[in-house]
Amino acid sequence: MTTSELTRRRATGAWSADPYADAVHLGRGPLFLRRADGWLLPLEVERWCGHADPADRTVLDRCEGKVIDIGCGPGRLVAALAALGRPALGVDLSPAAVARTRRTGGAALCRSVFNPLPGEGRWGTALLVDGNIGIGGDPRTLLARVAAITAPRGLLLVEAAAADVDERVQVRVDDGRGRLGPAFPWARVGVTALLRHAGAVGWRMVDRWESGDRHFAALRL
Repeated sequence: MTTSELTRRRATGAWSADPYADAVHLGRGPLFLRRADGWLLPLEVERWCGHADPADRTVLDRCEGKVIDIGCGPGRLVAALAALGRPALGVDLSPAAVARTRRTGGAALCRSVFNPLPGEGRWGTALLVDGNIGIGGDPRTLLARVAAITAPRGLLLVEAAAADVDERVQVRVDDGRGRLGPAFPWARVGVTALLRHAGAVGWRMVDRWESGDRHFAALRL
């Protein structure tokens, strides 16, 4: 590994830690988020590294205008939108995830959502799926930031936890074989908590649906 690559890995934080990068590179787990108390949340690496599934299509079908996928991971949604001729950009902290997104035909940027992004205030739709409402460990702050990114009357499509939960925790990426990434803040919210946080920063719900065991809401400014 070169000095510049090591520096980049350190700068990008937890999601570029080796367990996550290796799983994305291989396209499979096991991989978990581990809380300090030892509780494990399985991460669906195989689904993330696959093609958009029927539940994903319910999200893609609702997209309007230019789409920004926040925490795009390996980029299946960005690639699916690109295949449909829809303008879309993925944003993710993981160089491995961004590289995989680009290999599958999607455009992606290695950057935090809390840093300046292209087209701020002009994105027609923002996506927070696969638990990415948890980014930064503070859903209300994240939702306020997304409001600044999207266009007036912009659309936000969010996947919420199936459970009625509202928690902020420190987690680490765990490969189930003893390797752990560094700790970072994360959040989990169900639909009820999501709507409470969203309403506090100006979002209103315009749709709510389930597909399989996944739960979604559409919010508009």
